[in-house]
Amino acid sequence: MLLSLAVAVAGTGAASAQAQPATAPFDAQGYRTAAFRAPVDRDPAPAAAISVAGARALARGAALFIDVLPAEGGRRDPDSGIWTLANPHETIPGALWFPETGRSPPDPVLWQALTARVALFRRRHRFAPIVVFCRADCWMSWNAARRLASQGIRHVRWLAEGIEGWHDSGARLVPATPVPDHP
Repeated sequence: MLLSLAVAVAGTGAASAQAQPATAPFDAQGYRTAAFRAPVDRDPAPAAAISVAGARALARGAALFIDVLPAEGGRRDPDSGIWTLANPHETIPGALWFPETGRSPPDPVLWQALTARVALFRRRHRFAPIVVFCRADCWMSWNAARRLASQGIRHVRWLAEGIEGWHDSGARLVPATPVPDHP
């Protein structure tokens, strides 16, 4: 009797687990929504991938570098838009750090701050590239690069190797401060 009850309970658990669909890591538009630190196996089109060597060459001219790495343990004051960091972060020299903007869906306030800065850059540098990055094997930069390009921003490049690839190539990193989401 006890064995029959155990089998019945185990069977019920398996049936209910099968009835609940697994959460997919991608939304209907193909953006990654969970488990962001994983190998990226998709083309970021309409954005284009760029190598570390290509990004280093662009860093010598008019290009906008955007870091979308989350502020690990940090928090943003919604009134001022200023971040308080738990841990320091280093990035590519000259890059603007917009934490959390690679999530899907992105926080509308944070995404608007990023796109406003891109629009400001575009007014001065109409055809210059925009290089989006995070860490190696991170979907957040893929999401952000693809989203920018999908919204009609031209010349968006995705640096898959991210901060680690930049540093591993012998290039230096500098301390970063998040861009406030409003002035």
